[in-house]
Amino acid sequence: MKRALVVIDAQNEYVSGRLPIGYPEVGSSIARIGEAMDAAQQRGIPVVVVQHAEPEDSPVFARGSDGFELVPAIAGRPLDLRIEKTFPSSFTGTSLEEFLHAQGVDTLVITGYMTQHCCDSTARDAVHRGFGVEFLSDATGTLALSNELGSLTAEQLHTAVLVVMQSDFAAVMPTASWIASLETGTPVAGSDLLSSTADAVQA
Repeated sequence: MKRALVVIDAQNEYVSGRLPIGYPEVGSSIARIGEAMDAAQQRGIPVVVVQHAEPEDSPVFARGSDGFELVPAIAGRPLDLRIEKTFPSSFTGTSLEEFLHAQGVDTLVITGYMTQHCCDSTARDAVHRGFGVEFLSDATGTLALSNELGSLTAEQLHTAVLVVMQSDFAAVMPTASWIASLETGTPVAGSDLLSSTADAVQA
């Protein structure tokens, strides 16, 4: 297994901007992202940092704005590739896949924001492109959603996405377990759709 750590949109917009992360607590998730970056750097795992970019007149993620900038704890750490994206998936319109193939990477480790949006989109896109995925549950996060169809708390939304990821798309684990798996050389396994739907089928 050859991994790459992908840090998605760890930008000020999610800390001090218009989209404050609600769950897990943003300071905690940023700390976990930093720990994952440090562990990757120590073990020669490539680190890719992704920034979402919108036009200068956008209310969020506008190029040149404070919200666009990486949070300081992430900006100050070593990385191997920094890319900008304009779509939810970190693959769309970027050099990410080319870089991963050049590095011989077969597994992406997903961290960053938001769980259900850019993290989910990148994870699914990775699977469709033939990569394995590991998804760090406490190094990702989101905020509450509410629209014409209903409302979800940040915790409900985050948990729902993690359950879906584990069911078919990724091996989901906290950062400490991921780092431990690097030390032991034993990957944390995901589940599968059949196992994850067993209770519903038997009901």
